[in-house]
Amino acid sequence: MQLVLFDLDGTLLDTAPDLGAALNTLRAGHSLPPLPAERIRPLVSHGSPALLKLGFGIEPQDSRYAGMRAQLLDVYRTRLSRETRFFPGVESLLDKLEQRALRWGIVTNKPAALTQPLVEAFHLYTRAACVVSGDSTPRRKPHPDQLLHACALSGVEPQAAAYVGDAARDVAAAHSAGMRAVVALYGYIGEDEQPQNWQADGLLVAPADLLGWLNAQALIPPVLNGVAS
Repeated sequence: MQLVLFDLDGTLLDTAPDLGAALNTLRAGHSLPPLPAERIRPLVSHGSPALLKLGFGIEPQDSRYAGMRAQLLDVYRTRLSRETRFFPGVESLLDKLEQRALRWGIVTNKPAALTQPLVEAFHLYTRAACVVSGDSTPRRKPHPDQLLHACALSGVEPQAAAYVGDAARDVAAAHSAGMRAVVALYGYIGEDEQPQNWQADGLLVAPADLLGWLNAQALIPPVLNGVAS
């Protein structure tokens, strides 16, 4: 194992508070009451289509969709990192991967115009081996293009990489790319979803569980006296 790739929303960063606030701000502009956070949170990983369907009952084929999506993203852009935080344990996990000389990167369906400032706000650009956004390749997850692009940027073969995400499309994209797939159960997974049936290679209750998964499969070098061996 030479590279661990992470989804962004629902895996590295808890972005639900800011995305939820953006959706409710847009609803307020249409004289609609705010939606509770617990209704919004499970849909955050599914992006604008899921949020606009929840908030306004519209889907991508609707005539209002493009305009509403632009409005939602404009509002969200003003508060990208106001309430967003690392999931507990993520910072320590990244430190430990680096101590073991394992490179890591980010692959997200979020457009680059939002990904770049958000990643910069958390000082991750200088640490990540690669950052691939939703518009970095012609096709997004569940197609494997983004993950293959991330491997190419990092100079790593897909079979020497793993992808950690919180949606079924993340598992599908990873397997289509020829890499291992791991599910972040702590992410934005709805009650009606069954990640145990996604045929992932590993399930993480907490970020730190990734180290145990890698160790169990002898995919990660141990740290001896503070030095990766």
